[in-house]
Amino acid sequence: MLLDGKKAIVTGASRGIGRAIALALARAGADVVVNYSGQAAAAEEVAARIRQMGRQAVTCQADVSIPAEAVKLVNAAVEQLGAVHILVNNAGITRDNLVMRLAEEDWDRVLEVNLKGAFNTIKAASRLMLKARWGRIINISSIVGITGNAGQASYAASKAGLIGLTKAVARELGPRNITVNAVAPGFILTDMTASLPENVKEKMLGQVALGRFGQPEEVAAVVVFLASEDAGYITGQTIVVDGGLTMQA
Repeated sequence: MLLDGKKAIVTGASRGIGRAIALALARAGADVVVNYSGQAAAAEEVAARIRQMGRQAVTCQADVSIPAEAVKLVNAAVEQLGAVHILVNNAGITRDNLVMRLAEEDWDRVLEVNLKGAFNTIKAASRLMLKARWGRIINISSIVGITGNAGQASYAASKAGLIGLTKAVARELGPRNITVNAVAPGFILTDMTASLPENVKEKMLGQVALGRFGQPEEVAAVVVFLASEDAGYITGQTIVVDGGLTMQA
């Protein structure tokens, strides 16, 4: 198994892409800490699925935007699983609105969770990875962090910031055999996209070369690869998973 014996943390793992990532890492052999903010029952369901695979799984409630909570999360992984080899920063929120109508507190909260949250967990987990001289950090960005999107200034800024953070930390940690990469999903079939009106879905899909929404599992498969030894010479990169939406001529 690609990740046999590895210990992973996935933030925001109770649903959607985070859930798929946690399950895929376990399927590849990793033990997983399932982090959540408010969805305790959903997080426990993910952990139960992982245990059914014969892997260890623990849930940990933590708001990663708070430094002490991020440290608590990493400490829980060490106490329950014994180490942290893989960190997936997936936790994220949206507070969409046009810039002229965007409340300052909404801007701040999106940046705190999506960008500062990743900074906090990286700071806490990288200390352990540095000592072990091995690690994998994968940050879940978005294509809107590359292209921008009207009405999503705060979200786009946070996801673009994640790409910059990825590149900077990759340079810092590379000498210790720690890779840091980002994954930028496009239109992925989640609870949010499933609830969109049909005409909106059709318009979105008209921009996608493959003509369909992506599945969370297709994003998770890329994360598993980046977490493995097979990706040991890939760092500081942003892997786009968008069905051809943003391909360049």
